[in-house]
Amino acid sequence: MRDSQTIMTELMMPNATNFAGSIFGGNILALADKVAYVCSVKHAGTTTVTASVDRVNFKHPIHVGQLVTCYANVNLAGKTSMEVGIMIEAKDIHTREITTTNSCYFTMVAVDDQGNKVAVPEAIPESAEEIKWHEKAKIRRAVRLREIFG
Repeated sequence: MRDSQTIMTELMMPNATNFAGSIFGGNILALADKVAYVCSVKHAGTTTVTASVDRVNFKHPIHVGQLVTCYANVNLAGKTSMEVGIMIEAKDIHTREITTTNSCYFTMVAVDDQGNKVAVPEAIPESAEEIKWHEKAKIRRAVRLREIFG
């Protein structure tokens, strides 16, 4: 699933801080949405839109000057939607310490130029780790569908 993976790194700047002095959570959500979009577009070959966000976990704060790297992967593809798993790490450029700060799952839907849903390619796991992500994504998808449709 190499075509279904994306890695993006950004430097955290002072204009992104909250009142506590750490990076505003909304900025991290926007970054996660951007990497989910890039990852899903690479997989689908067409425009995608965010349908839902699951379980955004903020484990540790991110600070100004840290390098934030987002790792995204299409864990599962349905007919028109994909689950994109995202892990976010912050690296202190002075100590070189890397901390996993966030994780979340985005559901992205492929659409055409008129906004109609379109089919996406299957996501075929290749490694043992991808198989594990794929199987867990099936369970999360079933839960999401139960929540939506009862």
